[in-house]
Formats: sequence, structure tokens, C-alpha cells
Amino acid sequence: MSADGQSPGPLVGFEPETRIIPLEAILPLKAMRPMTRQSQKYQQIAASIRTIGLVELPVVARNPKEPGVFFLLDGMLRLEVLKELGVEDVECLISTDDEAYTYNKRISRLSAVQEHKMVVRAVERGVSEDRIAEALNLEVGSIRRRFRLLDGICPEVVSILSDKPCPMVVFELLKRMRPLRQIEAAEIMAGQHNYSTPFARALLLATADDQLIEPKKTGRVPDVSREQIAKLERELAAVQSRTLFVEETYGIDNLHLTVAKSFLAKILNKPAIVRWLKANQPDYLAEFQQIADLVSLNEAAPA
Repeated sequence: MSADGQSPGPLVGFEPETRIIPLEAILPLKAMRPMTRQSQKYQQIAASIRTIGLVELPVVARNPKEPGVFFLLDGMLRLEVLKELGVEDVECLISTDDEAYTYNKRISRLSAVQEHKMVVRAVERGVSEDRIAEALNLEVGSIRRRFRLLDGICPEVVSILSDKPCPMVVFELLKRMRPLRQIEAAEIMAGQHNYSTPFARALLLATADDQLIEPKKTGRVPDVSREQIAKLERELAAVQSRTLFVEETYGIDNLHLTVAKSFLAKILNKPAIVRWLKANQPDYLAEFQQIADLVSLNEAAPA
């Protein structure tokens, strides 16, 4: 587990093999505060490592100026606990990301899928559910739910949602769908960046009976019909397509805005030009001034 509640994310920018590294060869990018050892978070990490062991590996990057020395990107508290326990070496993931110093800004909390993998790995090591629950301060039933989280979930969905902040309830809702519908629902959630339980439940309600593991039970008519939800789903898919287009063009649009701002700022610094525009093209002058004062495309959007 990422014992300090963090995860290095998918192993896209990592060397294929882990490496055993002496703790003294790993340099943290920031100093730990003196009071951190007395914090509840640190004590929980220490209890977890003592009980379960180190499940989620620290992440390091090679020091290009000094072979054999590594920068610590993720896992400071884990390493401090290991030092306290007298451990001399630790197995690490080696990051190939050049932006080592900004790495921690992109780290997010452990996702449900990553929690599942952590629990499975601990059980495979022979750690009992009771010990895991005690170390993580969770109920045994919650540990069992995490262990069975991906039962009935197709691999494509696991890949899509592996690093997304999905509540466990979302996976339970997806399990009620057939594989193709699971993938479709996961892609819609990812496209809208909406992983909430109500959104997943709406997708389930919009699912036809032939795409469900068990047909819906007849009963109270919902406030919103399946046709209305299906229409909403189609509209969301259209919005998703437009969003992807905007994401693809944002960078070059922002570059164009930056160049235009710089040019207009120089033009508007010349009093003669400003006077001419004010006298002959006041509407253009107002627009030029507005563009020159922009900070980002978000401000330009209403125009």
C-alpha cells in the first residue's frame, strides 16, 4: 500500500525492473518536519509497516550528476519508518520522469483499485484479514469488500478506472452490467471526469435489460424515465467528444493568445495608435485592451 496515503500512479514512466537501494543513497526532495513523527498519520504508517510490511514501493529517480544516488519522489514517511526499524535497504520503483522536482504535485490519494491490489498483495504474503484491518484501522468487512472489489469487473474497466477516484459503490453498480456496457459506462465517467455514485447509478438506470446481469425488478416507476436518462447519456457523449477536441487544441490556442497579447500590448503602448483607434475604431480598441489584459483562455471564453 502507499502507506502514506499516496500512490505513484500507473507505471508508465518507470523502469521495468525494481531495484534494491541502500537507504543512505536516497535523498529526499524536502525535509521532514520535526513534529511529523508524533502525528497520527506517521503512527498509522509505522503500525501498517510493522504489521503488513512494505507493500507499496517508494518511488525514486536517478541523480544524473551522481551515479548510485537517487532522489526520493514518493514515500518519505515510509522511508523514515524503515530507518526507525533499522532497515538498511529498500526495494524501489525507478521513475524515468524528467520532471522529478514537480512529481509530488501530481500524486493523488490511493484509488479503490490500488487499495484492492494492496489488500490482495498483503493476503498473498500470508497476512490475515484481521491483521490488515487492525493496521489500516478498518473493519474486517471493509477489508473483504476491498479484496473482492474487482470480481465481475472486466479488465478493460480496471484499466480505465485504475487510477481514478471511484468509490467502491461504483464498482458494485458496474458489476450489475454486462462487460460491454461496463466499458461504455466507464468511458463515459472518464470522459466527464465524474466518478460519483449518483452518476454511476444514473448510468445503471439507463441500461437496457439485455445489458444487465439480472433484469430490473418491476416496481415503483422512477421519477425519471429510462428514455430520458438514455437521452442524457447521448448528450453527455456528445459533450465528451467536444471536450476532447478542446483539450487537443487548448495548447496551440493558448500559444496564439500569448502571441496576440504580446503584440497588442506593444501596440497599445504607443499613444498615437491608441488615439487613432479611439477616434476611428473605438470598438476595436476596447477589444484589443480586453485581450491585452487577459491572463488565460478561461477569461477569453465568454468573448
